[in-house]
Amino acid sequence: MSKKSNIQVPSDILREVVKFHGHLGPFLILGLKAGLLANSILGKDYFKTRTVVTTNPLPPLSCFVDGIQFVTGCTMGKGNIELRKGKRVSVRFSKENKTLTLKVRKEILDYVSSISTEKASEQASHELLNKSAQELFEIEETI
Repeated sequence: MSKKSNIQVPSDILREVVKFHGHLGPFLILGLKAGLLANSILGKDYFKTRTVVTTNPLPPLSCFVDGIQFVTGCTMGKGNIELRKGKRVSVRFSKENKTLTLKVRKEILDYVSSISTEKASEQASHELLNKSAQELFEIEETI
């Protein structure tokens, strides 16, 4: 993935994920964009895709998981998403013999972790919607 990948989030998906999650927030957007990138690289498959998310399992960091579940179809109920406790916010998607690992960049994590108001959270969410995958994540593909 040499060129910048601008992961477009269609307005209907944004509306629905906010309804699903309950509010708009930066970690939801990061999960949403991670999931959309995985779908575009690995192909969306509700049953063959496996996901391992590493993060603090408490909000707001755990909101990352909802964005991923919503767009990939990997769900806790089906057992094809796993949540591991860790300090780094990252996700590994695998399907057949392909793997995509995304780690939220430290500067992005520092920025969104410093947000203290709902208004600032929504503003940051809109800013993240306009950033490329390379600006948001360290990306590693294994094919």
